[in-house]
Amino acid sequence: MKREAISVFDIFKIGVGPSSSHTLGPWRAALRFNETVSAKGWEQVQQVKVLLYGSLAKTGKGHGTDIAVILGLCGEDPVTFDVNAITEKIQQISTEKKMRYAGRVDIDFDPAIDVAFLMQESLPFHPNAVTFLCTYKDGTQIAETYYSIGGGFVVKEGEENNAGNVVELPFPIEKADDLLHWCRKTGLSISEVVMENEISWQQETDVRKGVLRLWGVMRDCIYNGIHKKGLLPGGLNVTRRASMLNKKLLGEKSYTNYDEWLSAVRSGGSGFQYTLDWVSCFALSVNEENASFSRVVTAPTNGAAGVVPAVLQYFITFCDGNHEEKIIQFLLTASEIGSIFKKGATLSAAMGGCQAEIGVSSAMAAAALTECMGGSAPQCLMAAEIAMEHHLGLTCDPIGGLVQVPCIERNTMGAIKAITASQLALLSNPDNARVSLDTVVQTMWETALDMNHKYKETSEGGLAMHIPLGLKEC
Repeated sequence: MKREAISVFDIFKIGVGPSSSHTLGPWRAALRFNETVSAKGWEQVQQVKVLLYGSLAKTGKGHGTDIAVILGLCGEDPVTFDVNAITEKIQQISTEKKMRYAGRVDIDFDPAIDVAFLMQESLPFHPNAVTFLCTYKDGTQIAETYYSIGGGFVVKEGEENNAGNVVELPFPIEKADDLLHWCRKTGLSISEVVMENEISWQQETDVRKGVLRLWGVMRDCIYNGIHKKGLLPGGLNVTRRASMLNKKLLGEKSYTNYDEWLSAVRSGGSGFQYTLDWVSCFALSVNEENASFSRVVTAPTNGAAGVVPAVLQYFITFCDGNHEEKIIQFLLTASEIGSIFKKGATLSAAMGGCQAEIGVSSAMAAAALTECMGGSAPQCLMAAEIAMEHHLGLTCDPIGGLVQVPCIERNTMGAIKAITASQLALLSNPDNARVSLDTVVQTMWETALDMNHKYKETSEGGLAMHIPLGLKEC
């Protein structure tokens, strides 16, 4: 049996909001299509068209899918592209009706015509499908279809899920039981097993640098988010709240950078309500940034990007976790739990509802916090199971196709549930648990299959049908 090798840098990807499956995935798919087109020569390209199917069509406008594919076709990198330049670049292309394709050749391109939203069409493999069509000057054409399967993962039609990432790992893991087996056999913690696997791809020093870079983006996202006011874009008129919370909780305390801010937060103590409010603030700040097309890290998705950073920031702030080794330990552990859900179920809300996003992120954060607080591998898996068990059946019903309501608040709930799940696991004996993590992964997948399609990121059910655009969130 061929195993799927997933790195920490596959689960955690630096990109641009608001959606990993509807923004980052299509963006990365467009970049891959450019590689195919290049084989015949850029100067031969005459026209490029994009066809969006299923969920990508139905909620694509709210998720910025059209923006993402255009930027990808322009050859821009989601990791490094200046997010402040997005609006200007898209407006220029729309006005001039021209694109510098792949950054190499100027072609006619009208977003209103050349990006088609096929609302009533869906492809069988996955609801998130996009087809790119290139016409050359000699009249020949090539077309490729890609599926954005959640968390920024992209599969080209006809290729296997793990194509391009085949590597023999010292500790192959498909299920939680495999992970537990290796931990018991070697005496290694979850994060140590993950690190041993990671060095199959690159040197340990590079892994550590890469993980700390991930945290750097998460940290900056939190810090930036607590200083921005106003309404989120998209027409739903949702007011940013992280800035208000930050100001209310800190009062007259002053600071000029992240470290000073952290000290100011800590000086307020560690009372239950105070801590709870900060966890909410941390999560809100990330997802308000995500909703604003800012730079975020999939964790494991963009819609759920606030849970892991919020719990890690909680650990750093209130549990004396501000140490590089602890941060690395946290993110390595979290990534493996995300990987297990990706292999055994899905990370796509279009396939599994929001249980596949907030539920998975909460399980990831719960396991990571448990290990960093001294928990055993069985306790970590127990924490992940508890967190997911209480997200089973969670639907995805974004109002107006925007990753705002109920998505932003759900990140606060996922973070708080993760902390609670960790505390329960740390006080429990996993030998007495009646439900395993593998069982809850299987149950999540079966629930996803049974869930009505309208609750899978279509904006055709739930809150999306009852709250009109233009109304403020209560």
